[in-house]
Amino acid sequence: MTNFFDNQNLLDTIWKWKKHLIVVGILAIVFSAFFSSSIFIKPKYKSTARIYPSKNIYVFSDESETEQLLEIISAQDIKLRVIDAFDLSTAYKISKNEPLYLTYILSEFNDNVSFKKTEYETVEISVLDTDPKRAAAMCDSIISFLDQKILTMHRIKYVEAKNVAKKEIDLINHQIDSVKTRMDFMRKEYKILDYELQSKEITKGMVDILVKQKENTPEGRKIEQWMKNLAENGGEFDLLAKKQLIMTTQLEALKKIYDEAVSGANKKIIYGQRIQNPVPSDKKAYPVRSLIVFVSTLAALFAAILVILFLENKKKD
Repeated sequence: MTNFFDNQNLLDTIWKWKKHLIVVGILAIVFSAFFSSSIFIKPKYKSTARIYPSKNIYVFSDESETEQLLEIISAQDIKLRVIDAFDLSTAYKISKNEPLYLTYILSEFNDNVSFKKTEYETVEISVLDTDPKRAAAMCDSIISFLDQKILTMHRIKYVEAKNVAKKEIDLINHQIDSVKTRMDFMRKEYKILDYELQSKEITKGMVDILVKQKENTPEGRKIEQWMKNLAENGGEFDLLAKKQLIMTTQLEALKKIYDEAVSGANKKIIYGQRIQNPVPSDKKAYPVRSLIVFVSTLAALFAAILVILFLENKKKD
């Protein structure tokens, strides 16, 4: 085993067995080229699309909009929609009756479909398939399913906001009706129309003068009763009026929120702006036969050299 890998010995040995190594190399090239042909490995075509996140994507965490888009597009439900839409169980030859069907189909899908963030903050979608048209169609569908998923997420948010606003609107409307009923009663029963204005009139002494002039008349007694009603119930009326004003302002704000939520729930928006549309490729992307032949030939030659060195060393021993 001495000097087994000595450079001079190695070169001498390789030169001695050069014809054999040439034959091994030629056979490796022939066989690797043959077994990497379409007879054994069905060629796959690559379709690529790039999308840029719209500004109307709300971010759930500290992730950027692109990272958020990448997270959503990688969701399992989108993958399963694509698998069902294109009957990939048949294309991938995986039976739905297989106990580990989901594991196998998702593994195969992930081997052929990839998503990544580019340096320019876009999301790149790449699909490999034996049918170039299907690869492009899958790429296109993934973008459509992404928009639908985000739209659904937005609608859930808007519907929740709409429902909350509707409950608040109903509650405030009920409270306003109660206040209005009480104020209508006070207007009718106590003749209180505007507490502040009527209070100012009393302050000026106009009512006192009228009372003194007509204190023993029916008119005077009416004015005196009006003053008494204002003193006893004016404060409550004033509070009710202010409460009604506040609730009316709140009601308008809630109606605005409700209208925006309804509008948002009914909008159809594109969330992934297409930078590059997918197209069917006219050139296969897999397998790369030249690489397979090169690596296979190197491996075969390396293995042959090891065998030759072993045989040579055994002769010496």
